[in-house]
Amino acid sequence: MPDTNITEEHRRAFTALTSGRFDNFCLVSCFVNGEPTAAIATVNISPPTEEGDEPDYLISPLFVCPTAAMTLTDHDGRDA
Repeated sequence: MPDTNITEEHRRAFTALTSGRFDNFCLVSCFVNGEPTAAIATVNISPPTEEGDEPDYLISPLFVCPTAAMTLTDHDGRDA
């Protein structure tokens, strides 16, 4: 088993969030497996299309808030 589940992508997202250099983060109301929760996400705008369509907002979740059904454990299986 790995010593950590934290990936380089997780580290980059956390650094971007805590650095204060970016302002495109938001708290998004959402669902995980049908259970209500929230997520910290980035919001970007898609590039304009050649057809002149309105740009779309691209919401990418970074971190999801725990729900009542989630169980958080350490690498030894102990409740955290």
